[in-house]
This record gives sequence, C-alpha cells and structure tokens, in this order.
Amino acid sequence: MTVATSITVRVPLKIRRRPGRKTVVTPLRDGGEAPLPTHADPALVKALARAFRYQRLLDEGRYASISEMAAAERIERGYLGTLLRLTLLAPDIVEALLDGRNTSNLDLARLFAGIGAAWEKQRATLRAA
Repeated sequence: MTVATSITVRVPLKIRRRPGRKTVVTPLRDGGEAPLPTHADPALVKALARAFRYQRLLDEGRYASISEMAAAERIERGYLGTLLRLTLLAPDIVEALLDGRNTSNLDLARLFAGIGAAWEKQRATLRAA
C-alpha cells in the first residue's frame, strides 16, 4: 500500500502594477544575475494567447464551429478566423515572438495579412522581409 504525499513548490516573485498592465518580476538568479528582460510586443503576445485559447476550446469540443464561438465570445467571426490562423505559425516563429526575438519586421498587422500556412514558406517570408 502506498502513502499519498504532496509537494509544495514556492516560487518567489513580485507582481508590479503598472498603468494598464501587471508585470511579473522574478528574483535574482543564483549567480546574482538579473533576469533577462523581454522585448516582446504585448499586443502580439496577447493575440497569440487568445488564438491558442480559442483553438483549444474548439479542440475540446466546447464549441462546434467558429460562428458559434464568435457569438458566445462576443467577437466578430472574421476576426476570430484571422486570430485562429496564428495557431498555424511554425513553433520556432511563435517562440521567437514570445521571446521578443527577431520581431523587428513582424507585427500583428503583418501576421493578420497572412504569411502562408507552410512552415518553410513562413520562414522564407520572414527572412526576406
């Protein structure tokens, strides 16, 4: 017979309130190094988070269609479809966007305009820009 055990994990952090947003500030690392600041575009990060959330809701079957989801979430169907296309980005591109790397030529308007569905084509388009 096994005994159930639990583990408590404590993560020291502070939440700083700034006008219009909350920022998580992590403590100094063991070597005394300051955490690396991110230069990610907040609008892009928010759009990616929403896109993957909406995709998860569709995958879980909470909504049968984009139209049904748009009505329930009170957003326009066309915008929702455009937002869901962000889930088709190559994983390395999503990671770069979230880390704030290599985004000087890439903004939300360009992503909404579309850069193709094939990952190699997306990478080529971003290299060319």
